[in-house]
Amino acid sequence: MIDSHVSDTVFSRTHGAGKDLVFLHGWGMNSGAFSSFIPYLENDWRVTVIDLPGFGNSREHVPDPYNVDTIAASLEGKLPEDCVVAGWSLGGMVAQQLALSLPETVSGVITIASTPRFIGGAGWPGIAPDLLSQFESQLETDYRKTLDRFLAIQAMGSDTARQDIKAIKTHITAHPDPAPHALKEGLKLLSSEDLRPRIGRITQPTLRLYGRLDSLVPTSGIDMICQLHPQSDTVVLPHAAHAPFISHPQQTADIITQFMASLSHRRKAS
Repeated sequence: MIDSHVSDTVFSRTHGAGKDLVFLHGWGMNSGAFSSFIPYLENDWRVTVIDLPGFGNSREHVPDPYNVDTIAASLEGKLPEDCVVAGWSLGGMVAQQLALSLPETVSGVITIASTPRFIGGAGWPGIAPDLLSQFESQLETDYRKTLDRFLAIQAMGSDTARQDIKAIKTHITAHPDPAPHALKEGLKLLSSEDLRPRIGRITQPTLRLYGRLDSLVPTSGIDMICQLHPQSDTVVLPHAAHAPFISHPQQTADIITQFMASLSHRRKAS
């Protein structure tokens, strides 16, 4: 059974039954990115996918200013009670902020190919600043070309890169194009947002899932993230890049299912 809900702010779809598991997509995408992954989870969990403000069916709602705090605030009241929030890439930043701002609603956090700071800098591995500047310039003239290039970089290194890109594009293009302002401001967010001072305050059980071949969230930064948030669990998929749930869906689903089951065990033990 699938339930779709459109409010005055955000759009969501819910599949399956069980403990609530909410997925948030990355920049330039929409909830369609998870379409082929949901079947791996919906028999065990109640899976909700959300179009972030400005993207997909939520394109008409673009908070101003557009940052992690305002995006998270837009989702307040839209999340199921006692849910685990799983965020991919930019969605992982939002998931971490939701854990901080809604501790009574969010009972667990999963970040997929995400980080508290995307842009690289002195002593911090990440996306090269000039690459994001190129995306910002290109975005002014050709959204589709910019997205194609971004997808290619995300899949780079994966043995199934071509299939991965095709799969994501097929699913996200079935939804409305994003609002231009959200695209532009979302790129600025990737360049400027820094959650490093905050993530140590996340008290909910947290799983951080990475792809060893990821060129946007390099594994050389994992130890630093662990130092900032030592309570979190870390898993690195050795043959995955930036979209492990596309390239390795069963392996990713198994890891998430183990984490979800561990939450139930912890609760019973307490």
